[in-house]
Amino acid sequence: MDGSAGQGLLQTVAQADALGQSVALLLLAMSVASWVVILWKAWLLRRAATDLHLSTAAFWQATDLDDAQARLRSFDPQQLLLPLLQAARGLDGAAPHTLAAAGDRSQQLTRVLRDALHRVLHRLQYGQVLLATVGSTAPFVGLLGTVWGIYHALTGIGLDGPFRIEQVSGPVGEALVMTAAGLAVAIPAVLAYNVLGRQIARIEADLEGFARDLRELLASK
Repeated sequence: MDGSAGQGLLQTVAQADALGQSVALLLLAMSVASWVVILWKAWLLRRAATDLHLSTAAFWQATDLDDAQARLRSFDPQQLLLPLLQAARGLDGAAPHTLAAAGDRSQQLTRVLRDALHRVLHRLQYGQVLLATVGSTAPFVGLLGTVWGIYHALTGIGLDGPFRIEQVSGPVGEALVMTAAGLAVAIPAVLAYNVLGRQIARIEADLEGFARDLRELLASK
């Protein structure tokens, strides 16, 4: 928002009742929360993409699984590939005659790798729900503030004597700033949700490829 819109918003909030001020505070909280998530996830996903490339190369250059696990401890600080390898290697410790040990080795590996992959992806997707919620609800929160402000402007017309256009244009214009504030909160959240979601999808595709390769490698042992 530009300076005039920000001024209008502050004036609207200062003149609003408890509901109007609550709407403004809610929009502020949604904006702060979404920007914290945006900046944090942008840094996290950038690091994850870099670490994933390095750790994958380090894994396939290892001489054996012990060496590979040691390399991942150094090259995988985001814990993207290491949980997959640990889950697959832990399969040998499954108690016999249990459902965990049922099926052939390939099926068992598929099960444990899928579960480990879901846990990793859950960490990467953390915060996406908040961005989606802010992006979808902020415009309506701002619209609520606008409708409430217009309602008060119209109900106050009869208390100020004969009707004049200035009685409506000023208060209504100030109330409409709340709609602009809602859009200003929602648009960055929606854009970030889409951009970060595509980055997560690329990382997910690389992780699924590594999991398939790891399953094929260990199924033959």
